[in-house]
Amino acid sequence: MGGERGLWQRRYWEHVIRDERDYAAHIDYVHFNPVRHGLVGHVAAWPYSMFHRSVARGMDPRDWACPDTSTDFGEP
Repeated sequence: MGGERGLWQRRYWEHVIRDERDYAAHIDYVHFNPVRHGLVGHVAAWPYSMFHRSVARGMDPRDWACPDTSTDFGEP
């Protein structure tokens, strides 16, 4: 903002992934971001997401986090 320089945004902070559960929560957060920011209506509609790879590998259902599903990923 206002003439600032640097690589990271203001609210950037480092985070060490603690375990498998923490890793999964961060992946969910990344997958859901396009929906959160209003770019698409559901996760599977974002063509640039690695979500499609996890669906193909059977790790997530294609309708994961659809609008009729309650979600609470990351920061509000």
